[in-house]
Amino acid sequence: MTSTAPTTLVLAGTGKTGRRVVSGLVARDVPVRVGSRRAEPPFDWHDDTTWEPALRGVDAAYVAFYPDAAFPGAARIVGSFADLAVACGIRHLVLLADRGAAEAERCEQAVRESGAEWTVVRAGFITQNFSEAFLAELVRAGVVALPVSDVAEPFTDAEDIADVAVAALTENGHAGQIHEVTGPRLLTFADAVGEIARVARREVRYLPVTPGQFVSSLTGRGVSTEYATQLASLMVEVFDGRRADVTDTVERILGRPPHDFAEYARKTAATGVWDARTESSDGA
Repeated sequence: MTSTAPTTLVLAGTGKTGRRVVSGLVARDVPVRVGSRRAEPPFDWHDDTTWEPALRGVDAAYVAFYPDAAFPGAARIVGSFADLAVACGIRHLVLLADRGAAEAERCEQAVRESGAEWTVVRAGFITQNFSEAFLAELVRAGVVALPVSDVAEPFTDAEDIADVAVAALTENGHAGQIHEVTGPRLLTFADAVGEIARVARREVRYLPVTPGQFVSSLTGRGVSTEYATQLASLMVEVFDGRRADVTDTVERILGRPPHDFAEYARKTAATGVWDARTESSDGA
């Protein structure tokens, strides 16, 4: 049977939270359009000619900006997209934003001013960065070096972020709400890496470095200087203790506790993603 329910556009629909939002919507029989450069029609945040075709026939959207809503210039682009979305008939926008980041707050304001119904899902450091982003390589190498000291962070599971976003997209009562999603406890990066090392049963240590050293390490692995510099600046901005608290958002909205970092580490270690690998196998 062909569904007559409105279609939801999921931007960054193949990313850490986006692909989980897609799965959650599909599980609720909600028609989904994946927004990515390889989708049909394609969507590219940095090519506004791709936006209108992706918005045709869409009722709601999960707005996850790439590379990050906290990066310089994100608010201008997100605001332009939100205005076009409203002009194309979008009813509801659910924005993924960074807790405590100034540019992400400007993205929130742009979405609120668009005229659409809106919901903001704020999250901090996503737990899956350790296994689905460049940090996985650092874990395998045995040293996770970041420009963050001993500040605490409520590491947030992508599954929790996605489930809250799906609820906001499919249930009543979320319009005009800001949902701050966190994990259930605070850990430092040294704590988190220590938990990974224990369940992976190998030596992995955390090394705090300067922003300049962090940029050099990224550019040495082929990352652009612009991206590396912006990422380092973001880390310096938000990892100053401003996010060192936990919320009850997941339990209040989903009726279950948020996923704990230890649970994530145990399940992820079992997949072998953190096993030490030879250079040749990494490139295969």
